[in-house]
Amino acid sequence: MAGTVIFTGANCSLGIPAINHLLRKYSEYTLILTVRDTSETDVNTNRLRDVISQYPQAKASICQLDLTDLSSVHEFARSIADGIANGKYPSIRAIICAAYRWNFVRDPELTVDGLEEGLQISHVSHVALILRLLGSFGPKGGRILLFSSDTHMPGGSVGEIYPPSLPEDLELLAKPIAYEDRFGRGFQRYANVKLVITCWMHALNRYLQKDENLKNIAAVAMNPGNLVDSRSLSTNTPCNGPPPQGFKSLQTFILKPFLPLHRLRDPTIRTAAPAGVDVTELALNPAYVDERGYFTFLKKDQSSPESRDEEKQQALWVKSLEWARITKNDTALTGAFE
Repeated sequence: MAGTVIFTGANCSLGIPAINHLLRKYSEYTLILTVRDTSETDVNTNRLRDVISQYPQAKASICQLDLTDLSSVHEFARSIADGIANGKYPSIRAIICAAYRWNFVRDPELTVDGLEEGLQISHVSHVALILRLLGSFGPKGGRILLFSSDTHMPGGSVGEIYPPSLPEDLELLAKPIAYEDRFGRGFQRYANVKLVITCWMHALNRYLQKDENLKNIAAVAMNPGNLVDSRSLSTNTPCNGPPPQGFKSLQTFILKPFLPLHRLRDPTIRTAAPAGVDVTELALNPAYVDERGYFTFLKKDQSSPESRDEEKQQALWVKSLEWARITKNDTALTGAFE
């Protein structure tokens, strides 16, 4: 068997075309697709089921995973590791971490673990999942694909009011201050999470390359582009008012109708379908097997200066282990604690 691909947030706007491409071109893989809601009433999960149903020979399962609950994430990772050890699943070939959440309309909200919701869903729970499952990759290694964005760079997005930056006290990322400007500070929190993900990816690669047993696992942080048809533009965003704060208006009346014109200004603006294809290719195409680092689409790129600061990477690495409740006994990457 070729291997297992774990895909979080598999029913998201980008995830569904990515899964479709994966099933069409890489049908030899076993897919474990996680979503928050597996019920028959969830429209987006049903869309995912419809895609899978087009491939009768597909080896795909949809699993419920609550990324707002670290206990659930640790238990899920243990069950997958046990399944691989017992031969239920082949060894892991790729982990694709697409799940995320933003909040531009309310004060920061904490999970049951006491962490800011966007940080936990987008980063901390993925840290726990990845580190617990490193020992379940095969000897040939594989790919960890994280999602970054141009927002992680100061001045990288038209929605930016306050530039992204890692605070000196990293605990402020997990328990941020509530400001009156919910949109501006909410956007900054989202951008900071993307900066955190990118920074952590660099640290992860450094540790993996030092480990003789895990050096064939490579991590990338991908900017998949600014997706004009993403459902996120109408979720936890101010839907009314002028752009850029009126995201629904921006999507309906400006972005979608004038996409070719916008691409003249910003070539990273596109729809979710080609982005999903690129995600699958970067994760599984042998042409990228040895690639690490930051990517825009399928092109190697340079992440922000702050994300490349090794001191900040290390501080964030240590804090992420704490947030994710990972100890030496939980991961094959034992060197990460030295």
